[in-house]
Amino acid sequence: MSVTDTPATGPAPWSVSRDLPPYRGILAVDAKDFTGRPAAEHASLTTVIPQLLGQAFARSGLEQLWLERKFANNTGDGFAMGFDPVALPRVIHPFLHELQEVLTDYNIHATATGRVRLRASLHVGPLPDSGAPGDGNGTPRNDTHRLLDSRPVRAILAASSESITQVAAILSQRVFEDAVLSGYTRRHPDQFIEVPATVAGKNFQQLAWLYVPAPSGNLYDRRILGERPEAEEPAPATAPVPERRDRPAPAAHRGTTTINSQGNRGFLNNGSVEGGQHVSFGADPRDDARGAGR
Repeated sequence: MSVTDTPATGPAPWSVSRDLPPYRGILAVDAKDFTGRPAAEHASLTTVIPQLLGQAFARSGLEQLWLERKFANNTGDGFAMGFDPVALPRVIHPFLHELQEVLTDYNIHATATGRVRLRASLHVGPLPDSGAPGDGNGTPRNDTHRLLDSRPVRAILAASSESITQVAAILSQRVFEDAVLSGYTRRHPDQFIEVPATVAGKNFQQLAWLYVPAPSGNLYDRRILGERPEAEEPAPATAPVPERRDRPAPAAHRGTTTINSQGNRGFLNNGSVEGGQHVSFGADPRDDARGAGR
C-alpha cells in the first residue's frame, strides 16, 4: 500500500489548532439483569427499550428531541443517544420522572419481556456530530458508559423495591453543576446524592450524583453504597498500659501460650490469658511429634 492509499485520519493530536466539536448532551440506559434473562426475551427487550424511551420523551414534551436524536445506538441491553444540551435541565426533569412512570405502566402488563428496570446516565461534552462515520465517539461518550456501569448506580437500583423504583440515574459532575446547581432544572440539589463513581476492573473514578425519581426502601442509607456510619468505624487503637515493675506477674501468665493462627479463618483472639492456652486453627507442628511417638 502506497502512502497515497492510506485513509485520511486528520491531523495528530497537538499538531495543529482546530475547532472543538459541538457540545452534546448524552443519555445512556441499560436494562437491569439483562444477561440473566432468558435468550428468548433479548430480542423483545432490544426493541421495546427505545420504544419506552420515545414514549417518555413524548410525555415530557420533548418529542422533537427524540426525533432529532444524535448518533443513536442500540446497545442490545440498552440505548445511547446524543441531544442538544440546551434541553439537559428538562431531560433531568420531567424526562426521568416520565420514564419512571412509563416503566411502571409497562411493568404492570409486561409478559413477553418481564419487568424492565433501567439505569440511566447523563453527561455532556464535545463530540463529533457531522453526519460522518465515527460521530459520537470521544471521551465524553466513554465516560457516560462508565458512569452507567459504575457501582453506585448499580447498587442503588439493586437495593430498591422492584415494585416502586424502575429508574436509577447517575449524573456527571458537569451535568450537576450546569443544570442542577445553576437552578435550571426543577429538581433541588438536595434530591441528589454525591458519590464516587468507580467501575470494577476499570481505571475510572469520577465524582457523580445519583438521582432516583421514585425512591423506595432505605435508598438514602449510605451503607447501600458501601459506606459505614461513623458509629461503626473501628475504635482507634489504644496505647498499651505499661506493666508495673513493683508487682510480680500473675502465675497464670507464666503458663504456655501457643496460638497457631495459620489459616485462622478470621478468628480474633483478644481476651486475657488465664493459665496456659492453646488455640490452634491450622496445622499444629506438635501433631507430627505426637504421631511419631505412637
